[in-house]
Amino acid sequence: MSDRKKMWIADNGDGTYRNPILYTDYSDPDVIRVNTDYYMVASSFCNSPSVPVLYSKDLVNWKVISYAMEKLPFDNYQKPMHGCGAWAPSIRFHMGYFYIFIPMPDEGIFMCKTDDPFKGWEEPVCVRKVTGWIDPCPFWDEDGKAYMVSAFARSRIGFKSILHMSPIRPDCTETLDDGKHIFDGHETQPTIEGPKLYKRNGYYYIFAPAGGVKTGWQTVLRSKNIYGPYEEKIVMHQGNSPVNGPHQGAWVDTPSGEDWFIHFQDVGNAGRIIHLQPMKWVNDWPVIGVHEDENGCGEPVMVYQKPNTGADCAIDAPEDSDDFDGETLGLQWQWNSNYQDFWYQTNPKESCLLLYAQMVEADTQLCDVSNLLLQKWPAPEFRITTKLDVSGLVDGDYAGMISLGGVYTGLALRVKDGRRNLVQRTGEWLEANEVETVFGQISEEILYMQMTVKREKEVSFAYSIDGENYQDIGEVVEATPGRWVGVKAGLFAINTMGRTQGVLRVDYFFFEKL
Repeated sequence: MSDRKKMWIADNGDGTYRNPILYTDYSDPDVIRVNTDYYMVASSFCNSPSVPVLYSKDLVNWKVISYAMEKLPFDNYQKPMHGCGAWAPSIRFHMGYFYIFIPMPDEGIFMCKTDDPFKGWEEPVCVRKVTGWIDPCPFWDEDGKAYMVSAFARSRIGFKSILHMSPIRPDCTETLDDGKHIFDGHETQPTIEGPKLYKRNGYYYIFAPAGGVKTGWQTVLRSKNIYGPYEEKIVMHQGNSPVNGPHQGAWVDTPSGEDWFIHFQDVGNAGRIIHLQPMKWVNDWPVIGVHEDENGCGEPVMVYQKPNTGADCAIDAPEDSDDFDGETLGLQWQWNSNYQDFWYQTNPKESCLLLYAQMVEADTQLCDVSNLLLQKWPAPEFRITTKLDVSGLVDGDYAGMISLGGVYTGLALRVKDGRRNLVQRTGEWLEANEVETVFGQISEEILYMQMTVKREKEVSFAYSIDGENYQDIGEVVEATPGRWVGVKAGLFAINTMGRTQGVLRVDYFFFEKL
């Protein structure tokens, strides 16, 4: 697989980079530096494993190295809970441990820790059982006291646009009291959220976006007292750039003394993609981006000199294509809910993946199937080719490829009354309107499928029986994003007749540029 090209490369190879650095839905990013290493976390909602952890040496070339939680710690996530689960996390390093704070807006604030993010994370601890608290970020002051700044989800608690400060145990296991509101953004910073707390030159700083995900800006608050009152300043907006938002992110520095800011931009179907902005300090206020106005508010860059981190990094990106030759599933994959080990089996000796068809009710929409094996879009346009052995499927099985979004569509081989037919299943996740279209009968046991994504929205399928000559099939579907997530692509195997004997063998899942 080393000769296969990644779909999006941000490193231009000449000492510059282009934005976005990740054309992938790593939404709500937070980033830290530990010595010469950089770690980033992102939200993952109801998918498992949950909360990806990425690693870089230069802030441009990133790889997924682990997940904070293998599964969400509640039984109701055995089925997809679209828009619920792990929202915007934060990551910090303190006294030899990495801490990730994870908000679950219906269940509370949770914390996972480790002394080595490459080796995995301890089981989550509930810092506070509460509804509607989101976007937590821990902070340790010079006197040893610890705090957590957070925001609120109006959909759960009835209000938003307020930031809250809570004292917490220094080991991050619980809050010490109810805390207090420290900033009300209703008048000047509506929908302020995603706070990240830092200290510099005697000031406490809270970096927080406001104005809404697609139309907002970056705000910074500062105070000499952690509980405020806080001064406020808008430090980056869209300006004349094509980067709408720009939204939630994190300040990070380099060993050479440079300052940078990582944030996301919501582009719809590809989700919340990741940008890297230069940053500087002027009169104890940060200025993010370039072309700052007289008030010190900058705008995003599209091409810029790479950070001076002192590292000589190979040009790379997170994994996308997979030939299934590993002992475990690649870290690019997540399931549509909490997964079960018996759903699949890796077979590195034969370089394939076995997906075991799981029972679902006959009227279950594809978007609500738990055992969808998915990964994020890695670029605005691409084609995926997969090779499938369908000889192990039984009556009632559906198995194939899926594009999962608000509007979703899948191409599957259906086995019914001993006959194999290709079918396309298309619907909307908020409507009970899934339509199944049946095509011609297939007698071959080896089947190749292709999914093509054009113009960030048009999803189409093709198939082949020899892997060389492909025939278009089905309707072109205009994808839409899910609830706060981009469209995902993947594989599935289900049975609607109460049987579990069926198995789909997948030889590879390869991306290519158009």
